[in-house]
Amino acid sequence: MSDHKAPKISMVVFIDALGWEVLKGRRFLEAQLPVRRKLRSVFGFSSACIPSILTGLLPREHRHWSFFYYSPKTSPFRPLKPLGFLPKSLVDRGRVRNLISKLVKRAYGYTGYFQLYNIPFDQIDKFDYCEKQDLFVPGGMNRGKNIFDHLTQAGVPFHVSNWRESEESNLAALKADLSQSKIKFALLYMAAMDALLHEVGKASPLVDDKLAWYETQLKEVLRLAAEHYEEVRLFICSDHGMATIHTHLDLMRQVEGLGLVFGRDYTATYDSTMGRFWFHQAGSRERITQLLEQVPGGRILSPEELKRLGCDFEGDQFGELIFLTNPGVLIVPSHMGTKPITGMHGYHPDDADSDASLLSNVEPPTDPKVITDVFHLMRAEAGV
Repeated sequence: MSDHKAPKISMVVFIDALGWEVLKGRRFLEAQLPVRRKLRSVFGFSSACIPSILTGLLPREHRHWSFFYYSPKTSPFRPLKPLGFLPKSLVDRGRVRNLISKLVKRAYGYTGYFQLYNIPFDQIDKFDYCEKQDLFVPGGMNRGKNIFDHLTQAGVPFHVSNWRESEESNLAALKADLSQSKIKFALLYMAAMDALLHEVGKASPLVDDKLAWYETQLKEVLRLAAEHYEEVRLFICSDHGMATIHTHLDLMRQVEGLGLVFGRDYTATYDSTMGRFWFHQAGSRERITQLLEQVPGGRILSPEELKRLGCDFEGDQFGELIFLTNPGVLIVPSHMGTKPITGMHGYHPDDADSDASLLSNVEPPTDPKVITDVFHLMRAEAGV
């Protein structure tokens, strides 16, 4: 009976990597979510994009970007350096790395997403880690307030997924809260699409299968919400898209071929689409710059461009020089992975495959154009 229904529920479903180009040509929830917008992403990986969605801030403001940054004085990883003397065939196994990551996370009490990836243990003492706190709780940001700070301060009853749990568990938890008719706002976190797109690419029929599963699940969420609320407002958003890899670049080998000494002359970390460098000796910057200017498939980002992208960090925290590959060019091996994969993101936001998506069953209360606008949409929907 409508007399027993709560007035309104606003739900935001975050589907990682559900880019505008991923959705192109696919009829995903068209009848249910007719309002569809392309959103410009921010420069960086999900470790930058998700904080921007949750805060409405650019990376230079919330201070989340790539996971690792040069800071030997504050590095928590110095106790791991002796592992560098062990055979790489042992310590670089995925299972071993995952186990060590879990032990480090537990020992330091980190609540955020934490993974050591493939940074060599004999170099890891040069780095600190960006995401030590859970982003999805009040007080979770390095700088600035997130949507959960605002919801809590305003006393708005809300639901948020546990990003550590499976999509099935998170759906069940949301349905349980909807059935109680007590929440006014919900954020459902769905992460599996990102891993699938990395593995098979956006053209695979497996992506269609996954979208069909999401469609079935979200139709059920809509049905259940309509039983308990007079008005149901649903938004689906993403953080970025996914480009298809066509070229592999061994940037690490080329830089190491210069004969400079890591840690003495320079320090570098190699993300999947970026090489980030810090310089310690005269001449190191010039030699590495000269090399990078000759590397096909990428370019050095100027300070002016980094500023336009909101990635000009105080003290060059995430790199004194940043080399970005062109869309579809994968740095491999890198500190993020040693094997080629089919899809990757983290390219320039100007690339079409970087664009995110916003789908809804109502016109948004704001005029979202970039992913940072999702934060303002959530505040408007929740009345905070």
